[in-house]
Amino acid sequence: MRNAFLAGPLALGAPVLLAPVLLASASPVAAQNVSVDVRVDRLEKEMRAVQRKVFPAGAPLEAEITRPAAPAVVPGSPSSTPVADLTARVNALESQLASITGQVEENGFKLKQLEEAFNRYKAEQESRAAPVVVPPATRPADPAPAATRPSTPKPAAATGASEDRKTAVAAIERPSTGNEADDAYTYGFRLWGAKFYPEAQTQLKSTVDKFGTSSVASKAANLLGRAYLDDGKPALASVAFYENYQKRPKGDRAADSLAYLGEALIQLKKPADACKVYAELEQVYGGSLSASLRGMMDKGRARAKCSA
Repeated sequence: MRNAFLAGPLALGAPVLLAPVLLASASPVAAQNVSVDVRVDRLEKEMRAVQRKVFPAGAPLEAEITRPAAPAVVPGSPSSTPVADLTARVNALESQLASITGQVEENGFKLKQLEEAFNRYKAEQESRAAPVVVPPATRPADPAPAATRPSTPKPAAATGASEDRKTAVAAIERPSTGNEADDAYTYGFRLWGAKFYPEAQTQLKSTVDKFGTSSVASKAANLLGRAYLDDGKPALASVAFYENYQKRPKGDRAADSLAYLGEALIQLKKPADACKVYAELEQVYGGSLSASLRGMMDKGRARAKCSA
């Protein structure tokens, strides 16, 4: 009876005595669950922030998260609980997130350095390419005294050469026969014959512009092309020759302009076009070509390697 009596109260009181023990053992587990949930929420927020920074205009890539290797279980030790396993995975997530954040910051720093270097290079190139604007010279109302006025003497050699050329050009006689168109062409011809090519170009161009419908225009336009050609300007010469042939196909120098156009194209390294010009020269003016123009055409065909 005594043993039974003693067993009764203990049996009845067992739940009461075990409740605090169970509550005490459950409290750390619940606390761990709350702590893990908070860390997971924080990790998700930080991961979204990193993804917005790395992928501002596109869909983020799914992170490859490796589950940590399960530690070896020592015989006799308690097995890992789900909470402990989840905590280990959260620790791994935090470590990987910290590594990604560091890489993002490092890449951003390098990108900023590259942008700054490129901007410096761009500004340097633009400053080199910018044209130098020279302000127009203004004449002061009251000139400075000779003692204080800066002197900028011109090179004596260049000044002397320029003056000599002006004197030589002025020595070319201007004809005055009463025929204004013929006189203008003759003066241009004399300048060209004296090898004053720039002055001849100006005079002949003015003659063509002013007397373009007269009979002298064909000769003036053809000689303008030759003045360009002799001055080392085959591109301008080709334009002058072609326009003379197109506008005045029956002019005195139309055939000459075609022949010299072929020469200009050869100098421009366009032999195929030169061959076409020579073919047209033969077709249009073959029966009336002078011996000199035919000889010029034959030599040009040989240089351009035109087919027979």
